[in-house]
Amino acid sequence: MTNIPKYEIIIYWSKEDNCYLAEVPELPGCMADGKTLKEVTENVERIILEWIECAIEDGETIPEPRGRLIYA
Repeated sequence: MTNIPKYEIIIYWSKEDNCYLAEVPELPGCMADGKTLKEVTENVERIILEWIECAIEDGETIPEPRGRLIYA
């Protein structure tokens, strides 16, 4: 399996969607969902790779993972 770049992933439960949501702040629009933590984690790993693949095809710059971001 391909190595997944080490981007920060924020996972939270959405009552509205009745599932977990995962966001990757460094990759605009990169989000995934899942009914379980395992499912959302697997989905977001796949979506990160797909996001990078699409960016490469479009000639976009791929951000380097910065690690933990500060929010509060």
